[in-house]
Parts: sequence; C-alpha cells; structure tokens
Amino acid sequence: MAGQVLALLTERPRLIVSLPRNSPDLARAAAEAGADALKVHLNVRHDASGTHFGSFSEERGNLEEILAAGLPTGIVPGVAGSLPTPEEMDQLSEMGIDFFDLYAHDMPAWMIRLEGMTRTVAIDHAAPMEAISELAALGFEMVEAAIVPHEGYGEPLNASDFMAYRRVRKATTLPIIVPTQRAIEPEDISALVDIGLDAIMIGAIVTGRESDSLRSATERFASALAGQAG
Repeated sequence: MAGQVLALLTERPRLIVSLPRNSPDLARAAAEAGADALKVHLNVRHDASGTHFGSFSEERGNLEEILAAGLPTGIVPGVAGSLPTPEEMDQLSEMGIDFFDLYAHDMPAWMIRLEGMTRTVAIDHAAPMEAISELAALGFEMVEAAIVPHEGYGEPLNASDFMAYRRVRKATTLPIIVPTQRAIEPEDISALVDIGLDAIMIGAIVTGRESDSLRSATERFASALAGQAG
C-alpha cells in the first residue's frame, strides 16, 4: 500500500536504508537491524556504491524478494533517458513499491502526477529556494535533500551543511529525507532532528557494501534515532 513511509514520517524521524545492491540478503540485514524502510534502484550506475543497477525486467526477481523482507520500499527508477515506461511504473506499484524518488531534472512530466506511489523529488545543491517552496503545489509529497556537491561526498558534515539543510526546511513543509552524501555519524542525528528533518537515508558511504557492515551501520543509526523519539 502506497504512502507507508509518508505516514511513518508523521510520527517521528525515521531511518531509510538505501541498498548498495538490489540484494535480498542486504534487505533482510537492514530489516533485522532496525531500518524503517528501504530504497532500491533501477537503470543507473550509482556513484557512491560503484554498482550498476539493471532494468526492471533484469531486477524484478530481486525486487520481489526485497519486498518480502517486509519493509516499505522506495525506488530510484533511473535517470533521464533510461527510465521505466508508465506501464512498468504501474507494475512496480502493483508489486508494492511505496515511493519513487528522482532528481527533478531526470523526472519526465508524466511522473509528476503518477498515482500509486508517493511522489518524491530529489533536489541538488543548485536548486533555488523559491523553486523548493513550489514543490508541494506541483504535487510532490516528499523531498530528498541531496544538496551536497559531488566533490563533497564522503566528507564530514560541516556548519555550511546545517545552514543549507535549514534553508530547505524553511522553504517547504514537505517531509525531508537527508541522504548520507556526507559521512554522517550517528552522533550527528540529534542536530539534524533539531533542524526538523524527517528521515535519514543511509547509503554506501556509511553502510559499506556487505551485509555485516550494513547491519552494523543500521543498528547504530536506528539506535540514535530511537533516542530522539518523543
């Protein structure tokens, strides 16, 4: 049922694990370690994980097994020029994919009104604040604040990052997901929650690519977020 993650974010800050591979084993490790939701990918080479994700037909079996792990799961369906068809997006919805997540510059116009999955838009460091304030009016339901320039990937959080996240928070009332483009630590969670951010999405930069490291990172971040509940 679509909207599961959106509903979770109305309760308290949540932990999403972006899988470095479309691996059922990694999905189970994340679920067992306390993740609230997962994110998978199609049709893209993911720079942070160094992984190529295949097409819908190539990845469908893995996606079905990942969904069987029982967590709400979102998807990055590709990039401009290599996206699923509308019919394939409908099939992903029917399989149980909860939300889709794309950069605005990769998203075709027809996806803005796509039904059956929560519409999530990723914004980069160049997104003007006045445009962010219009996202809800366009029909978007969540925002991924992917605002760190590529050359800053893997570096520690700094004060400028907090200023940038705060500007995004002031620009929109939509739930905001912060991905670990920086090497965010569990100790950073409290300050991020204080800004008013709604979810942390940990990926390869902090989880690594294997089950053991992903499980360990998920446990540490889940514990830090649990400490913010209430």
